[in-house]
Amino acid sequence: MSLGLREILNKHNGILSGTSACPGCPENMAMRMLGMGLGKDVVLVVVAGCSSVIQGNAPYNAYNFPTVNVAFAAGPATAAGLARAYKQRGKNATVVVWAGDGGSADIGFASLSGAAERNDNILYLTVDNEAYMNSGGQRSGSTPFGAITTTTPEGKKENKKNLPLLMIAHNVPYVATASVGYPHDYIEKLKRAKQVEGFRYVHVLTPDPYGWLFDPSKTAEVAKLAVQTCYWPLFEYYNGKLNISPESLHCLDKRTRRPVRDFLSIQGRFKRLTEDQIKILEQYIDSVWEKLKSMLDNQ
Repeated sequence: MSLGLREILNKHNGILSGTSACPGCPENMAMRMLGMGLGKDVVLVVVAGCSSVIQGNAPYNAYNFPTVNVAFAAGPATAAGLARAYKQRGKNATVVVWAGDGGSADIGFASLSGAAERNDNILYLTVDNEAYMNSGGQRSGSTPFGAITTTTPEGKKENKKNLPLLMIAHNVPYVATASVGYPHDYIEKLKRAKQVEGFRYVHVLTPDPYGWLFDPSKTAEVAKLAVQTCYWPLFEYYNGKLNISPESLHCLDKRTRRPVRDFLSIQGRFKRLTEDQIKILEQYIDSVWEKLKSMLDNQ
C-alpha cells in the first residue's frame, strides 16, 4: 500500500545523499521528514551534536536548507535573532532550532526556557536519542531510568526529564511529541507548527541503534514499540488544549496498553533491569499518563 511518502519526499527533501550518518541513524530519518513537513523557506540552526557531524565537512552540507552551526546553549538566541532579521527584511522564513536531548534538557535548557518564556517566533525541535551519543553515549537528563550508558554502567537511577510537559508549563502556543516510527503523525504536526505564530516546540523520539544496543535495521520498529507500549506518548498541545494522537489513545486505559517489556527486551541497554526496576519504570509511565489524563479532564 502506498503511504504517499515518496511523492511528498520528491517535493521537499530535507537531506541530500552522502551523509556521514551511522547505518540506521534516526536523525537522518527525522531530518528527511522535517523537509517533508515544513517544505521551503526553512532556516536551520543546528546545536552541537550528531547532526553537526552528519551534514559533512564545510563547505559542503547534506542538509537541504540554509544552515547555521552553533554551540549548545546558543541555539534559541541565534534562531530568535535570525527570525527577527528575516521579518525586518520582509522575508518569509521558518527558523528551526535542531537540537539533541543533551543540548535541550541539560546544557541548553536555560536558553530554551528563556526563548519559550519570551515567546520567540521560532520552531524548536528536540531530537531525542536519550543520551550524548555523539561523544560516546553518556547519560543525559533525558535518559530513562535503568538504561545503561557509558556513565551509568549499572543503569541510570533517575527518571527521564519530561521536556514536553515542561514546555507546556511555559504556556507556549504549540507543543507536540512525535516518533520517527510514525512519519505521517510527525509530518502533520510539523505542518501545523509552521502555521503557528510564536514559540513552537516539537519533541521527536529517535532511537539510536548504537546507544540503545539494537540492530540498525530495527530503528523504525523500536520507534513504533515506544509508542505502542505507551513508553512514549504522542500528543499535541495547541492554544491551551491537549489532544492525544490516535496512535496513543489506547494508552489512556492501562488495561489496553501493550506491555513495556516488548519495548525493553529489544534493546541491550535495559538487559540488566530487575523485575523491581521494571516496575519502577512502569510506575513512571503510569504517572505520565495520569498527568495527561488529568489535563484532558480539566480542559
